[in-house]
Amino acid sequence: MIRPLTAALCVALFAGCATTASNDAPSPSAEARPGSGQEAYASTYRPIAAPPVLIAGATVLTGDGRRLEGADVLMQDGRIAAVGSGLTAGADAVRVDGRGKWVTPGLIDVHSHLGVYPSPGASAHSDGNESTAPVTAQVWAEHSVWPQDPGFGAALAGGVTALQILPGSANLVGGRGVTLKNVAATTAQGMKFPGAPHGLKMACGENPKRVYGQKGGPATRMGNVAGYRAAFIDAQDYARKRGKDAATKRDLKLETLAGAMDGDILVHIHCYRADEMAQMLDLAKEFDFKVAAFHHGVEAYKLADRLAADGVCGALWADWWGFKMEAFDGIQENIALVDRPANGCAIVHSDSDEGIQRLNQEAAKVMANARRAGIEIAPERAIRWITQNAAKSLGILDRTGTLDVGKMADVVLWNGDPFTVYAHAEQVYVDGARLYDRADPSLRPTTDFMLGQSAAQGGVR
Repeated sequence: MIRPLTAALCVALFAGCATTASNDAPSPSAEARPGSGQEAYASTYRPIAAPPVLIAGATVLTGDGRRLEGADVLMQDGRIAAVGSGLTAGADAVRVDGRGKWVTPGLIDVHSHLGVYPSPGASAHSDGNESTAPVTAQVWAEHSVWPQDPGFGAALAGGVTALQILPGSANLVGGRGVTLKNVAATTAQGMKFPGAPHGLKMACGENPKRVYGQKGGPATRMGNVAGYRAAFIDAQDYARKRGKDAATKRDLKLETLAGAMDGDILVHIHCYRADEMAQMLDLAKEFDFKVAAFHHGVEAYKLADRLAADGVCGALWADWWGFKMEAFDGIQENIALVDRPANGCAIVHSDSDEGIQRLNQEAAKVMANARRAGIEIAPERAIRWITQNAAKSLGILDRTGTLDVGKMADVVLWNGDPFTVYAHAEQVYVDGARLYDRADPSLRPTTDFMLGQSAAQGGVR
């Protein structure tokens, strides 16, 4: 079917240019320079103006463990204005019939490589691993993000409203990650979640020693640990020098590691085996930094109590295992067991441009596997794995992740129970703006890149 040019341009303008205009406007700190005391590469994200929205009569999972039947959610001025029964709204509000439908906070993926390994998967797009040295803490994932990656729109259609983009796992320290709002923009700064702390991607185990074993090391797990320690020792020395003399030349690598020790940058560690996670916790103690989350962690169930006691989240797959030796001892009840302690912080993550499109169904697999093991997990608890707990690990829980009044109105309206194979995100709101609507073709994200492919294939005249 040939679409008229005007219709195609309208789709493109809504999904790209219209949102870009607001999301790439300079912010007060956008002109920050090194040493100015302002943030470098600051977020220019601005919420898209939208009318109030009242979703009425839905089953609402608030993200903090509550389930409300026949409830309403009111979004106004980009925020959650009220959640409850019998809510009213002004005449200017858009009213959405939520009967028979479910509402949740927007989903959050804490481990994504969208934009740094975008589609199409060409070598020219391989920008996620700076595998030139074992420690490359100086690089920032946001400087590789390609905002036109079609994967962002596909993730939005799956209900994902925020995501952390990380460097790959080739290195002991791969660099800084960035948290994005899942909106269309021309620049990464236009997507950058305002006020979100940077993450620091580290990796233990097989990957660094495989990549560097023939490049001068590390070639063993003991070499890995020695490499971390040497890097943090250098960072400690750098921090002391900078503290005594602000004129000391900046070192971007050591600056990042010092930021992790100061708690300004949140540490996220790719780590599979329980023994290595324990060693990394000891490393954190030695150098006085906090691990926000272990990612992948197929053996996290073996030290679930320690993770809970230390306040460390497990960002895990539902059932990936066995694809290399360090992934061999995985079990399908992993997330359920990490979630079990009183202070357990379990997260379902994707690490996949496909898996990110169905985080809700990945969580549903965890629920089903737990049920077979005699562990019953209610939807109101499971939703926390892809909302509240994810936001906590990224340092943004005060702004999103639950449907608390005053938080960002990042909201998904589902056609029914989101933890079924029949679930679809019907409408997705980011800061109260309806950015995706399954029933409205004009509200399905189309990047300039994808529009260009359609034109090249004769889809536009």
